Amino acid sequence: MKRSILFLSLSLPAAAHMVSISTGEARLDGASLHYQLRMPWYEVAHVVNPERTLLQSIEFSSGGVKAALRRSNCRKLQDESALQCEADYVFPAPVDALDVRSSFHTVTVPNHVHLLRAVMGDRSDQVVLDLSFPSASMRFRPPTFFETVLQQTTAGALRAAGGLAQLLFLAALVIAARTRKELIILAAMFAAGEIVSALLVPGLTWQPAPRFVESAAALAIAYLAVETLMLPEAGQRWLVVGVLGLLHGLYFALFLAGTGYQPAYVLSGVVAAELTLLVLLAWLWNLLARALHSFRPARAASAVLLVTGLGWFLLRLKG
Repeated sequence: MKRSILFLSLSLPAAAHMVSISTGEARLDGASLHYQLRMPWYEVAHVVNPERTLLQSIEFSSGGVKAALRRSNCRKLQDESALQCEADYVFPAPVDALDVRSSFHTVTVPNHVHLLRAVMGDRSDQVVLDLSFPSASMRFRPPTFFETVLQQTTAGALRAAGGLAQLLFLAALVIAARTRKELIILAAMFAAGEIVSALLVPGLTWQPAPRFVESAAALAIAYLAVETLMLPEAGQRWLVVGVLGLLHGLYFALFLAGTGYQPAYVLSGVVAAELTLLVLLAWLWNLLARALHSFRPARAASAVLLVTGLGWFLLRLKG
C-alpha cells in the first residue's frame, strides 16, 4: 500500500502540461488599449466563466494607475483549438510606459507562459510572463545587445527548468545512465535532439498538436523505463534519448515561434540550465544509490518512471 502511494505521488508530473503557452497583443492609442488573448482550449476547458476569469487574470497599469475595462468578449475559434478574448481598456491619460501583471498560471497550470506583445505607433515591445516573472514593464525602446542576450538566454533557462515535466525528462536520463560516461552521451543526445527539433520543425508544413507531443513524450519515458528494467545491458539507449530530445524540442520550437527570439540565445540558456540540473540530479542520485544500495534503487526508480510515463500518456489520451 505504501509503495502504491509513493508511485502515485511521484507520478504527479503527469498532471502538468509540458506545453502550456498563450499569446496576447496589446495595442495602445493614446489613453486607449485594445487587448487580444489567444489561449489553447485544453487549458481553459475546465473554467466555468472564461471571459471573466481570464481577463481578471491580467492587469494593465501606467504610472501606478490601473486601466479601466470598458468592453470584453470571448469566443471559441472555429477549429475549436483555442479561445480568443478581446478587451478594451482606458487610462486617465495617454500612456508612455505600460506595466502588466499576469496570473494566468493560477487558472491554468503552474508552468504556463504568456507571450505578450505590445504596440504603440511604430514602436513595439515584448515580454514573457510566468510564475517566476509574473509582471513586467514595457518601455517601447530598442533593447541593448546585452539586454537582448540576457533576456533571451534567461527565458530559455527558465523554460528548461520551469516545470515538473522538464525535470522528469532529466531525471529519466540520470536513472537510465549506467556510468558517468553514458550520462554524458545521453545528455549530449538529448540536447542534440532538442536543438534539431527546435530549429527544423518551424520550417515544416506539419505542426504537431500539443496533446500529441505530450503523449509521445510520455510513451518515450515509459519505454526508457521498460528498457532500464528489462534490458539492463541494452546498447541503444542513446537512440531512445535522442527521440525524447526531439519531442521535448518541439516545446522550444513553439516558444521560439511565439516570441521571435533568437534560437542561439534561447537554446544556449536551455542547454546551460539542463546541464546544471543534470549535474545536481546526478549528485543527488549518487547519494541515494549509496544509501539505499541494498534496495536496488535503479529498478525502483525505473518502475516509478514507468508508472509516471503510462499515467501521463493515459491522461493526455483522455484529454
